[in-house]
Amino acid sequence: MTEKEKMLAGKIYDPSDEELYRLRTAAHLMCQEYNAYPETDKRREELIKRLVDIRGENVFFAGPIQFDYGRFTTVGANTYANFNFTCLDCCPVTIGENVFFGPNVSLLTPVHPLKWQDRNIYRRPDGVYTDKEYARPITIGKNCWIAGNVTVCGGVTIGEGCVIGAGSVVTRDIPDNTFAAGVPCRPIREITEHDALSCHPELF
Repeated sequence: MTEKEKMLAGKIYDPSDEELYRLRTAAHLMCQEYNAYPETDKRREELIKRLVDIRGENVFFAGPIQFDYGRFTTVGANTYANFNFTCLDCCPVTIGENVFFGPNVSLLTPVHPLKWQDRNIYRRPDGVYTDKEYARPITIGKNCWIAGNVTVCGGVTIGEGCVIGAGSVVTRDIPDNTFAAGVPCRPIREITEHDALSCHPELF
């Protein structure tokens, strides 16, 4: 297996690998370019389509954005991400359609060893410094709202129709149609018909 194949399969890989370094550098440069353009600039739309696998129309990232690779992230139609969206897609990240992200949301697939003896940087026989890394995929179902300052950790699936409260750290799966919040994030209750705006005339 190549180091890229190991990474995407969730196995320990060498992040200093030449192919991975090249892909990361290209993605980081595209993010930098995207962030430099005004949000009304059409060149942004061209860049995000080169950077990320867009499945459908009307996808918007307010910026600034930061992707580790970009190409390992799939985004559904009508998805919106507010300021400071970060996605470390060392494993596949799948985002459904009609997903909304508040500001400062981070999707973090990388997992690092708990023991420092396994985690610290070491020198390969060829003299290159590297470390041992692995990652777990992230899946976010369609019609979700991920509020501001949420961190989603590797290995997590957030079901369809969920709302994740502001400041949450999501470390485990969240079932469909659930309001969840906290550190660590836990299901609070099911989202029901009573939550429809039509049931709350005081809002109008």
